[in-house]
Amino acid sequence: MEMVSTVQNTDVKQKDADRALVVAVTTRAVFDAAAGDVYGMGVAFPLLQKVNERLLEKNPAESLLFDVVLIATDSQQQSSRIISSTSHYGLEVGRFCFSSREDLVETLVVNNVQLFLSTDRDEALQVSQKGVLSALLGRQEAPSESLRVMLCGDAIVRPDCDPVPASRGAAQSFSARLGEMRGRFGVSGSPLSIVLVTSSGGSKSCGVALQTLRSRGLSVDEAYCLAGAPRGPILSLLRPHFLLGDGVIDLED
Repeated sequence: MEMVSTVQNTDVKQKDADRALVVAVTTRAVFDAAAGDVYGMGVAFPLLQKVNERLLEKNPAESLLFDVVLIATDSQQQSSRIISSTSHYGLEVGRFCFSSREDLVETLVVNNVQLFLSTDRDEALQVSQKGVLSALLGRQEAPSESLRVMLCGDAIVRPDCDPVPASRGAAQSFSARLGEMRGRFGVSGSPLSIVLVTSSGGSKSCGVALQTLRSRGLSVDEAYCLAGAPRGPILSLLRPHFLLGDGVIDLED
């Protein structure tokens, strides 16, 4: 078993451990391998950081922030280049974790990760089945003004049908905290956007999902009732960064 190494980023102020939303992102989602001293920027646009910046602009004492953990399981990626690349781009990463794939889940649990973001479906599914909320990052063709999170209304209306029941409680908890964070901003101009999509059951199911979310203190920016229509077209139109509450969904399908 390889040794798991965790390095705190002394270049950034550490977040409040009791209040922050801990999100782990794989290095492969953040950086593209490239020659030279730093890696190129990859799929994951640093929108989590943008939300933090806007929250702190509104309230410098804000403690409900994203605490980003950068996870590396690829032995081909050098730890020194990952750290220097993070500094080069000014990414607000709280700590770096260097782990084997076998130790990934344990690493996430030890670091109290509440959401794991990856571009590797098998990796995300493995983590989700162990009870850690996981999602696939969607590829974005252009920089976005806001972090767009899509919630699956079907999993809210019929939680027993969740394809990955082990992470069901984690999804509810994270969504509630995300709603609290969204509530810090006004109706327009928010750096965080939450969209509800209910694929089946008609308008009644969509209404139940909305009421359930509101009972948890979460209001959405947009809601779509597909009434059995395929979800692909709406995903292509809205281009969410990730989807929560319906297993691990490939946003490119």
